[in-house]
Amino acid sequence: MSKPTDLGSIKVGSYIIIDGEPCKVVEYDKSKPGKHGSAKARVVGIGIFDGTKRSLVSPVDSMVEVPVIEKRSGQVISISEKKVQLMDLENYEVFEVGLPEEEIKSKIANGVEVEYWKILGRSKIVRVKG
Repeated sequence: MSKPTDLGSIKVGSYIIIDGEPCKVVEYDKSKPGKHGSAKARVVGIGIFDGTKRSLVSPVDSMVEVPVIEKRSGQVISISEKKVQLMDLENYEVFEVGLPEEEIKSKIANGVEVEYWKILGRSKIVRVKG
C-alpha cells in the first residue's frame, strides 16, 4: 500500500518508492527553476529490503509514491539458516521473514520479542525489543 505525494515535500529520512522498491531518502537536492523549465529534485534512496542505492531525478511538482509502513510486534518462534519464523502478537498469525542485519541477528533467539515492519506486502525485522 502506498499514497501519492508531491516530490517537493519529501525530506531526508523519509521513505519513498523508487523503481518499485521502498527506499529511505539519504540525499535530497533541489535546483532552482531555469528560464524555460521547472525546478528539479534529485533524490537518492537506499532500499529497505536490499540495501541498494537508487536515484530519482524529477520536477519538484511531480507526484511520487510514499509507502505505508505498518510497525508491528512479533515473537520469534524459530530460526533457520536463512529465515526467521515470527508470530504476530496481535492476531497470532505465523509467518517467515528473511534474516536481519548482523547487529540485530546476534540478539535474536527463540521467544524474543521484535518489532517488524510490513511494507508493500513484505516484512522486515527492524529491532529487538527490551
